[in-house]
Amino acid sequence: MIRRLLFACIAVLVASQAAAAAQESGALVEEGRRAFVRNGCYGCHIVGGMGTPVARDLTHVGAKYGVPYIARWLRDPSHVRPSTHMPAIELTDADIEALAAFLAARR
Repeated sequence: MIRRLLFACIAVLVASQAAAAAQESGALVEEGRRAFVRNGCYGCHIVGGMGTPVARDLTHVGAKYGVPYIARWLRDPSHVRPSTHMPAIELTDADIEALAAFLAARR
């Protein structure tokens, strides 16, 4: 009986932590969407129907790349791919984190 109660308590705790993480993740993705607009990324890139098709369409970039890769790219595109045309953009660490979450969520 105590064992079942313990497992039930653990299940509730895990479920509540997962729900909190999902909310936090959703908020970070939304902040990334705002950073995409605020930093003018839409001036060269398209995400969904928003943006300009000068550079790569990022609508499904998250299907290929995860948060760590995208964050490295945002920090220094020419370090990741020396032949890139994308300039290094001055972004805060918070913007990089949010943009990486936003772009990685694009599947």
